[in-house]
Amino acid sequence: QVQLVESGGGLVQPGGSLTLSCTPSRDIAVIRGMGWYRQTPGKQREWVASVVSGGATAYADSVKGRFTIWRDNANSRLTLQMNSLEPEDTAVYYCKGGYRGRAYWGQGTQVTVSS
Repeated sequence: QVQLVESGGGLVQPGGSLTLSCTPSRDIAVIRGMGWYRQTPGKQREWVASVVSGGATAYADSVKGRFTIWRDNANSRLTLQMNSLEPEDTAVYYCKGGYRGRAYWGQGTQVTVSS
């Protein structure tokens, strides 16, 4: 079993930046297929970005060029740098990771982009 804890959400103005972190309860080296998802009320959770153990990354078209995901192995955490934020980025952001064949989710962190 593994717990994932997100942090770094908050309120930011359009065009601003935020950095989200996800800290697993186990060494990040044993967590597979890590990624970020987001959800707004009344909508399905949507994929934002992911990174595999080898470092390859992928992004949803809506965030490509603005968000950057990486695995910080030295500090055992997953990070999402979000730049040029737009009101449409407002959502609860969730971290996801796999361990021993099961998928685990964090509790989520709220990101609000508003003037």
